[in-house]
Amino acid sequence: MTARFSGTDLVCLRGEKLLFTGLDFTLASGEVLLLLGPNGSGKSSLLRLMAGLLPPLSGRLAWDDRPVARDREAHCARLGYLGHLDAIKPGLTVREHLAWHASLGDASRAPAALDAALAALGITPLAEVPGRQLSAGQRRRVALARFLLRPASLWLLDEPTVGLDEDGVARFRSLIDRHCRGGGMAVIATHIALGIDENRMHVLRPGDFAPEQDS
Repeated sequence: MTARFSGTDLVCLRGEKLLFTGLDFTLASGEVLLLLGPNGSGKSSLLRLMAGLLPPLSGRLAWDDRPVARDREAHCARLGYLGHLDAIKPGLTVREHLAWHASLGDASRAPAALDAALAALGITPLAEVPGRQLSAGQRRRVALARFLLRPASLWLLDEPTVGLDEDGVARFRSLIDRHCRGGGMAVIATHIALGIDENRMHVLRPGDFAPEQDS
């Protein structure tokens, strides 16, 4: 069954700065929405707004035309969010961290599921390495591996390829393709070309919805 996530006439205020106004989007199962634009254009704020971490000044978010605000718990249960910080516990090994993360929700901690997530991100050799010893790129791969252990219809990803090498970016692309082929959807803030199938991709530039400045 196809799901639909949409925003209508969204307005976002951070501090005293109006980041965007009158912003609309629609995303369906199997589709990806890329957020493009320079730093400060509102990409991260829009993702936080979509995740329910930041309330819009006005406008509406809806899932299958039902306002998200009516059931925030259900919305949180359907999404996975990755911000700028990887949130890797320094004292846990990679395997322990993934098992702990899976235990937070309705997810599989079976060894086979953990092994599959490690393999998908190319971090099997790091399974017993503690978080404090990981490089920035390795930490990012571990953070992305978490998405394979907790099912979510909607992925919200803020600069997910930061720190990744060419192999890491390719694995991320495969992760997104797998998610979309399974009926999931993703919103990705990025500065690089990800090579996502154009038939499933939409582009939104939050900065284009910024209010005009007085001259």
